[in-house]
Amino acid sequence: MTRRGWSLVGLGVASVLTFAFGLTVGSADVGWAALADFVTGRGSLTETERLILLESRLPRVLGAWITGAGLSIVGVAMQALVRNPLAEPYILGISGGASAGASLFYMGLLPPVFLGAMSVSLAAFLGALATIVLVYAVARTGDGLSVTRLLLAGVALASLTGALSSFVSFASPDANRLRAVLFWLLGSFSGLTLSDLPVATAAALLGLGILMVFSRSLDALLLGEEPAAGLGIPVERMKHVLIVLAALVTGTLVAISGAIGFVGLIVPHVVRGFTGVSHRYVVPAAFLGGGLFLVAADALARSVLPGQEIPVGIVSSIAGVPFFLVLLRRQSWRFKNLS
Repeated sequence: MTRRGWSLVGLGVASVLTFAFGLTVGSADVGWAALADFVTGRGSLTETERLILLESRLPRVLGAWITGAGLSIVGVAMQALVRNPLAEPYILGISGGASAGASLFYMGLLPPVFLGAMSVSLAAFLGALATIVLVYAVARTGDGLSVTRLLLAGVALASLTGALSSFVSFASPDANRLRAVLFWLLGSFSGLTLSDLPVATAAALLGLGILMVFSRSLDALLLGEEPAAGLGIPVERMKHVLIVLAALVTGTLVAISGAIGFVGLIVPHVVRGFTGVSHRYVVPAAFLGGGLFLVAADALARSVLPGQEIPVGIVSSIAGVPFFLVLLRRQSWRFKNLS
């Protein structure tokens, strides 16, 4: 087996172990022995432990894993689209747009004609799609895509959508709805149930499948639009696919998790150190690594303060902002030769 193959196996094993660890972490003590009893269906698992694992921990850890995996592959797609490793859903404002769409829908502030035909996931998708289309349009110039404009437009749209969500929460007279909007602003997996996960899981798996199918096309995009077109890649169609896919996956994930930043920046960059930049390996590695990263971040969010938890978006930002600044400082960074 090649080094890349062993890297994928190692990420898979680490993901399973991290997933199991996430099931044991929380305010209530559930040890490894109880977890083994839960998995095997044997032993002396108490009813309280069973309820904690089945109704609280399992949906939460599954939600964290699928969200991390989905956001990571969206980061891979965006970085291939703009040929820059600084692109990711949060920095480009996609997560903020999804959060604003979900917030407006939840508070009933969209036009009535839309409210009756929408769901939270659809509203989040439309918010994400509108944001990424606008950011991409602003960043386009006659000479191609301006990375500087892209980042500035992303920061501006992220601020705008964040302000919109904050205004919605400020204007809410309902304390319960206010807490729900704060959930979308800060990111959290608290309160998830298994019934919340099928749509998000389907979206993340769809994204994984599409990016695997187009892995060679993504490799070609790293060379530039003209060389990719010379290789027979339908560049414009690929750009449309990647934009809609990024909005779809990010929107459905934000609907269950809130706006969690920097997962799509950190994980793809790290896994390329093991796999190279060939998307045949980067995409599955980012999918596994993203799940691992966000489950670990959520476990830390639940354990760093005794007796309480902090939003997982805070943890990911604390990890991601220094990482982003280091990448920004390293102006010599470029995608290396495909290998």
